[in-house]
Amino acid sequence: MLFTDLELKTEILKALESMGFSELTPVQEQTFAHILKGRDLLAQAETGSGKTSACAIPLIQKIDPSIRDVQALILVPTRELALQYVDEVDSISRNMDISPFAVYGGFSMSIQSAKLKDGVHFLIATPGRLIDHLYNGDLSLNHVKTLVLDEADEMLNMGFIDDVQFIMSCIVSEHQTLLFSATMPEDINSLAESCLKEPVKIELNLEEVAPQNITHYFKFIPHHKRSEAVIEYLKKESPRQAIIFCNSRRNGEQLFNRLKSTVKSLEYIHGGLDQSRRTSIFNSFKKKKIKVLLATDVAGRGLDFSHVTHVINFDFPHTTEIYTHRTGRTGRMGKSGSAFSLVTARDLAIVKKLLHVNRIEPEWDGKAPDFKRKSRSRSGRGAKRYGKKPYGPRKDLHGKRHSKPKTRG
Repeated sequence: MLFTDLELKTEILKALESMGFSELTPVQEQTFAHILKGRDLLAQAETGSGKTSACAIPLIQKIDPSIRDVQALILVPTRELALQYVDEVDSISRNMDISPFAVYGGFSMSIQSAKLKDGVHFLIATPGRLIDHLYNGDLSLNHVKTLVLDEADEMLNMGFIDDVQFIMSCIVSEHQTLLFSATMPEDINSLAESCLKEPVKIELNLEEVAPQNITHYFKFIPHHKRSEAVIEYLKKESPRQAIIFCNSRRNGEQLFNRLKSTVKSLEYIHGGLDQSRRTSIFNSFKKKKIKVLLATDVAGRGLDFSHVTHVINFDFPHTTEIYTHRTGRTGRMGKSGSAFSLVTARDLAIVKKLLHVNRIEPEWDGKAPDFKRKSRSRSGRGAKRYGKKPYGPRKDLHGKRHSKPKTRG
């Protein structure tokens, strides 16, 4: 279906044409009419499928510019996703008198308050900062027509459930609720039951959990040889743009120090950076001024880096959901992409689960591991090293056995 087949405002169609958007993606095609009709919606679709525009376009169509109050409220888990949402709405509504704005932590409350008092139609917010503004009294939700929970599974993982429920209790007017998520764990279904009224359920690509335009490469390797493997892979592939993911800030710092002398145009982003620095790095990466971005999972959710050709998992992700979201940074909107993951002996359990749950058939660089062999746990290594009963009877140098010493009191 083409956007021109829809009864969209002329200003929106002109903006979509200038953005190069002509055909609706499957998630856009299946959700558009329901959103316009005001139905509650529970939508699951893979990353990179166009969920942001699927939500933004019909909501912009419904906005009344003459009412200078928040009519569409979008809750997101991270400030980067909030900024991306604002960019998307701003681009689509460029020919209209609609004001989108984002509020998030790490930025001046007074500046945000002044903008809110001036009038905002489309508000994108992280839950914590939104609550700050509600308590300060510089924000009213009386005119909210639509509430959107984007990346809802991530918001639950980050512990936002109480904040989300409080915000929902502040919206007393009749409104629709839209819930978007790439994965649909049981917690999401429970949240949906509590906040959605007879929702339309859209579930796309359930038989293909992993996007089919991404090629998955795994390499089974000793833990201490991972840095050399990343350098070798970057030299061999010479990606146009790549993101390398680490599980912790410390691992990222160590890898950054190892790579910066050999990898050109490299930057490292993590949650410890101040907001202005994070925003600067993201903008430079989107403009292709940075070739390789080393990141913790602050960059793994929802962000649309359309030029990324390769994703590298230096540390294998802890869950199948994290793997889905990381690798979803490439192969977006139908483009092809490559995901390269380093697998060590300690990762075999989660890798085995991933291959089953996500139905991935990776290409192994070298010999694949033996998943039937149990990896040694730390407790196992400790028992082997120190014995099964480290505090039991022991022998001294003369072979005499001694019992565990008695403790006082």
